Amino acid sequence: MSSNNSEIEKRLWEAADELRANSKLRSSEYSTPVLGLVFLKWADYKFSIVEEEFQKKAAKSKRAREIGKVDYHAKGVMYLPEKSRFSFLMKLPEKSDIGKAINDAMKSIEDDNEDLRGVLPSTYHRFDSRVLFSLLRIFNAIPMDVEGDVFGQVYEYFLGKFAMAEGQKGGEFFTPISIVRLIVEIIEPFHGRIYDPACGSGGMFVQSARFVQEHKKNPSEEISIYGQERVSETVRLCKMNIAVHGLSGDIRESNTYYQDIHQSLGKFDFVMANPPFNVDRVDKERIKNDIRFPFGLPKPDNANYLWIQLFYSSLNSNGRGGFVMPYQATTVSGSEQEIRSKLIRERVVDVIISISSNFFYTVSVPCTLWFLDMKKPTLDRRDKVLFVDARKIFEQVSRSQRKFSKIQVEFISNIIRLYRGQNPSFVVDSGDRFNEIFPSSEYADIPELCKVVEISTLAENNWNLNPGAYIDIIFDYDADGEFYSTLREMKKELLELDTEARSLSVLIQQSTNDILEGSDET
Repeated sequence: MSSNNSEIEKRLWEAADELRANSKLRSSEYSTPVLGLVFLKWADYKFSIVEEEFQKKAAKSKRAREIGKVDYHAKGVMYLPEKSRFSFLMKLPEKSDIGKAINDAMKSIEDDNEDLRGVLPSTYHRFDSRVLFSLLRIFNAIPMDVEGDVFGQVYEYFLGKFAMAEGQKGGEFFTPISIVRLIVEIIEPFHGRIYDPACGSGGMFVQSARFVQEHKKNPSEEISIYGQERVSETVRLCKMNIAVHGLSGDIRESNTYYQDIHQSLGKFDFVMANPPFNVDRVDKERIKNDIRFPFGLPKPDNANYLWIQLFYSSLNSNGRGGFVMPYQATTVSGSEQEIRSKLIRERVVDVIISISSNFFYTVSVPCTLWFLDMKKPTLDRRDKVLFVDARKIFEQVSRSQRKFSKIQVEFISNIIRLYRGQNPSFVVDSGDRFNEIFPSSEYADIPELCKVVEISTLAENNWNLNPGAYIDIIFDYDADGEFYSTLREMKKELLELDTEARSLSVLIQQSTNDILEGSDET
């Protein structure tokens, strides 16, 4: 993404967020309608390009025919009736009922485009007219001559900002882009069917398409998109997101635990997902005979190992999968350990990467990325698993938020490529550092970074998949005493906090007693 485009995103967000701050709307009420206007502006832009093309052809032809909806669809563009045009809305007088006009525009688009039926927002009548006119002017300022997928990038940027603002709820529909990019770079979805059974707002699909584009191919010709999502509002976000990136797919609302709506068993070339962590109260009676769980149901009331089996069972014999899991999933014991051991003994667990804290909006704790390769049992590395410790690799975005830079994504991905016997790929500027660590361009175990471990060793360690259990650590004896100095400061701070806590506890007890004594007197 160019710095010019980044400035556009930032400027648009600041303007839109200022309007929200001055309205009575919560972020959750504001997000989908605002994203709907980004979508509408994008649709109008694509329609305008094809409309101009048709007009030029008509001017040269002596027998011009009437152009209709079918002609626009043939060009891969949504047909927009006049009242659905962004330009039409911009021309409406300030005193008009702009909320109703935008609702009508969205409804008209849905009527003429089957894939968007029931998807677009319809709550603009709840907005103050001045806010809506201001938003229209903001998005009308998106320049038409910038490079790349500017509308998709704006939509994606806004999704991330709204997810941060909504905290826990936001994390349910949005996976940070740098995590998605890393998963995509490692599983390399060049061609085939892609499935995300917990698809949220569709980030895995968008980054897969971007990966294909970066390799000079047309995503619409190379990949097919399939998704499931439980929350209807999130399904709508996803459908708008893939549309605004020029994609189409089969995205359906359903509960993946109980419904295999895409008949997924052994069907997909690639599976990518960031499922909800540690979900409880899944009705196991309803799934006890479901063949999507070939290693059995875990006894604890936790769905992590249900998700892992769903990903595994959806891949075909040459498929690759990449997904996010909480850290404890790598070491948990009991029936979950038994499921983990069966998966490892199938020789399909290929790579495990540990990620530091503060990458996600829903949880601040570290997590892991798991990668499956169904073709691995036929390869030389069938009895090995690569562990990568990426906890020290990140870019600090804010005090509470981290991400991977593009250079870091490329660096980590190239470790996996060497492990697989592939050549490293240098698109961004990670080559110097990478070649310094791997000078022969061949894989090697590197202390505190990566190690290949035999499956027999995993068996000896209770099938533990925590990278920290295997990757060598270099202990620095800290000749300057910095470690001990820092530890003393931390101890001092801890004692001060403990003293403060004790004082507060006494004050709370005293206040409680005073209140209770007062109630007794009355």
